[in-house]
Amino acid sequence: MAHAAPTPGMRAPSGAGEATDVFGARTHLVMKWAVPVALGLVFGYWAAANRRSAGPITGWNILFGFVAALAFIVLYVGIRAVAPRMRREVHALMWAVFAGCAIGFLINQSGSSVLYSAGVSVAVAAGFFAVMFYRYYTHEDAEGHRTG
Repeated sequence: MAHAAPTPGMRAPSGAGEATDVFGARTHLVMKWAVPVALGLVFGYWAAANRRSAGPITGWNILFGFVAALAFIVLYVGIRAVAPRMRREVHALMWAVFAGCAIGFLINQSGSSVLYSAGVSVAVAAGFFAVMFYRYYTHEDAEGHRTG
């Protein structure tokens, strides 16, 4: 079976079942930064809204939202840079801990008890770990190299 030559910015399929990358290098670069920033801004807004409990928006509340967003973005980018170098178990665990802590923080800002926040955080992290481990287990070899 012959494949057409890839256009600039696209990978050529190397075998059966491998998808062609339809986005160019510029799109990947933009999305590499747009996704964490967008998620961070949503996270910061959500945290600030939970913290004020339908009260008035204040300067401190806006500052809190931006600081929460910045912390989320920095942690997301840091984990995204470090996690792929880890074994698949640790890779999945890093994302699970990140997701669990983020959700636990949001719940805690709404005024819920620490015990409730921790319980939901652990439940989310466990579910996230199961999904991410399955994904990495089926898409990587034991050394962390992607398979077809």
